[in-house]
Amino acid sequence: MHNEIRKVVELDFQKVDSFIIAQLKSEVTLVESIGHYIVDAGGKRMRPILVLLAAHSCGINDDKHISMAAVIEFIHTATLLHDDVVDMSTLRRGRPTVNAEWNNPSSVLVGDFIYSRAFQLLVKIGNMKVMEIIANTTNKIAEGEVLQLIEKSNPNTSEENYMQIIKNKTAILFQAAAHCGAILANADSDTTRELRAFGMHLGISFQLIDDALDYTGNSHDLGKNIGDDLAEGKSTLPLIYAMENCSIAQRNLILKTLKSREAYQEALEDVFDIVLATGGIKYVEDLAKSEANAALKCLNKLAASEYRHSLEKMVDFSINRRT
Repeated sequence: MHNEIRKVVELDFQKVDSFIIAQLKSEVTLVESIGHYIVDAGGKRMRPILVLLAAHSCGINDDKHISMAAVIEFIHTATLLHDDVVDMSTLRRGRPTVNAEWNNPSSVLVGDFIYSRAFQLLVKIGNMKVMEIIANTTNKIAEGEVLQLIEKSNPNTSEENYMQIIKNKTAILFQAAAHCGAILANADSDTTRELRAFGMHLGISFQLIDDALDYTGNSHDLGKNIGDDLAEGKSTLPLIYAMENCSIAQRNLILKTLKSREAYQEALEDVFDIVLATGGIKYVEDLAKSEANAALKCLNKLAASEYRHSLEKMVDFSINRRT
């Protein structure tokens, strides 16, 4: 399904890929080596594709959406580099993370390079509204990271706090991608507002399923270790729901697991069973479907086109994927 979504903007997607590679050039060899390592790892590229689809659905007639898509991908990549250091992750997209393959300082500093390159590109695009959106977005992403750090291993974290984290950490970049695509295509204010909302609902749905897959997926399909959230002491919504609906003994087991990596190894399967038995996965999947339906409603103002159809497919992919 992912290839079908991309198909209608395939030529633009290839231009974005080439543009990204060109923008990774540096006099410092390590920057290029790590940059190409990340690009070669692939990934879904949902966010840059969203820029392209949003721009085309609004009738863009220049090529600013190409560099905008690269900006969004660079910001996403930089956050992943920093995330993997904070989370001490060792596997992403089926390969060792940059911090595992090189080291933490290299991962952080190349992440900084990629972030700053994104802002250099924004200056060349030259749209003040777009610059404002991206500046605010990156600030919110940083806030989301800090909030997640504060909530880490907090046994009393709430669904409200969790939702704030995923809005700031994940959904807001989807929102920015759709919003900026519409602005660069000079869409009217109603359409721009609806596409902005579409991005937020899509991003929330995408992250909810991501967190469910951490309990139900498999490492080969996902390209990362199953149970990473639990191992890192993160209470995502499947676990939050389970803790609110399980026995005292089960809750105590989960709390012990969150506090200790040794306990995590021993009790992983038991915690997974508790999450499934209490309906934690179904609850999260139902919430993701609700967000997906809200996203689809936001597309009603768009004229029928192959681009709108691909945006609808993107929503379907977000809730039915297994990777």
